[in-house]
Amino acid sequence: MTDWLRGKRALVVGGGSGIGRAVIDAFRAEGARIAVLERDRAKCDKLREELPGVPVIEGDAVTREANEHAVKVAVDSYGGLDTLVNCVGVFDFYHGVDDIKADDLATAFDEMFRTNVLSHLQSVKAAAPSLRAGAGSSIVLTESTSSYHPGRGGVLYVSSKFAVRGLVSALAHELAPDIRVNGVAPGGTLNTELRGLASLGLDQVRLDDTPNRARDMAARTPLNVALTGADHAWSFVFLASDRSRGITGETVHPDGGFGLGT
Repeated sequence: MTDWLRGKRALVVGGGSGIGRAVIDAFRAEGARIAVLERDRAKCDKLREELPGVPVIEGDAVTREANEHAVKVAVDSYGGLDTLVNCVGVFDFYHGVDDIKADDLATAFDEMFRTNVLSHLQSVKAAAPSLRAGAGSSIVLTESTSSYHPGRGGVLYVSSKFAVRGLVSALAHELAPDIRVNGVAPGGTLNTELRGLASLGLDQVRLDDTPNRARDMAARTPLNVALTGADHAWSFVFLASDRSRGITGETVHPDGGFGLGT
């Protein structure tokens, strides 16, 4: 490996599976020291078993308390914090406005935006003071192809991801020059635990369980590839590294060329 992150101290929010878990592996391979915030207890236990010595904090990333505690653990463990990565997300399985009952709309909206947007804001709010205390600090938020192209999710998912895209721009402007803020907008991803909204009865449904998903994902991209979290993780590595020190408010698109059309 290249040691692009040698000496970096990172907190990965939502690191128990999927892209977040792949980011942890890539960051550690590049020399970073990692702490993890994860809501799911079973995933926390698995992380502790697989990564002894890595601080794993169990807590809900939509809350102030969990994020502040995770930042404190990271800073206490490593003497500071250089990078924040947030990979928290939930899906709506392409539900349009006509598919959502009127009685369910407000609850589903709240769950989607608390999970996909508020979690990012809470983690940034908690981490910003520690990130400002260092030099060359960075934040990398997880957008999506759906942050740019309708049709890659339902009305709530797409609008929430457009909101995360807005967060990248707003936070990059606000936090400069002390902290760089960028996004990664993955296309469809294999080997993910991304699940649906509990408020729509979809919390036990995984996107990865969709039949023929790898074939269909590849067919939608000019490069004819079905990407995994490990493929996306290197975009996070670059944006967290000093190699990207002149980049803020931007987004990397590891999506197989989806935005070009097929």
